[in-house]
Amino acid sequence: MRKITIYERYFKRPQDFIVALSALIILSPMFLVLALLVRSKLGRPVVFSQQRPGLNEEIFTIYKFRTMTTETDKDGNLLPDSVRLTKFGRFLRSTSMDELPELLNIVKGEMSFVGPRPLLPEYLPLYNETQRQRHSIRPGLTGLAQISGRNSISWESKFDLDLEYLEKITFMKDTSIFFSTIYKAARRKGVSSANNSTSDIFKGSVY
Repeated sequence: MRKITIYERYFKRPQDFIVALSALIILSPMFLVLALLVRSKLGRPVVFSQQRPGLNEEIFTIYKFRTMTTETDKDGNLLPDSVRLTKFGRFLRSTSMDELPELLNIVKGEMSFVGPRPLLPEYLPLYNETQRQRHSIRPGLTGLAQISGRNSISWESKFDLDLEYLEKITFMKDTSIFFSTIYKAARRKGVSSANNSTSDIFKGSVY
């Protein structure tokens, strides 16, 4: 059974709430500017919402700034991500500014600042029992996998890093991951996979 630290049990959630709420207030002018830019360059809706599994695989709605257009082909099907992802959208993703609305998810208690990233619900049946443990804590705005390669590493490596994070959750570890994320975002590395403009689709592990 996983050992839960005092920090995780008593301090992690209150800390997340206070910092996220403060950040929402302080960054509200930036939110307004980004919203106006998204509206003018990508159209409506400004905020992209999607269902994701969170703590104990409970489904919640995640919020992000839009980074893609809604262009479709002649049959009404959305064009590939590489076509709909504009230069401005790539900038938002590479700097992680598209993730800022997730601060609201943190305030609501659906996410944490640090933890395994929330993935798509259709991936749930594809996890093995070990990988499924990533849902034993709240998903994070960032995590160990995000500072270790983000979308440029394999799914198996991401899940291994998620589980490594779960081994012992401490204030120092969370602080280190948080500030490493800011550094990585400034360098804008690891946003795309080798085969995709964003990340590859998870189709199940080979082991």
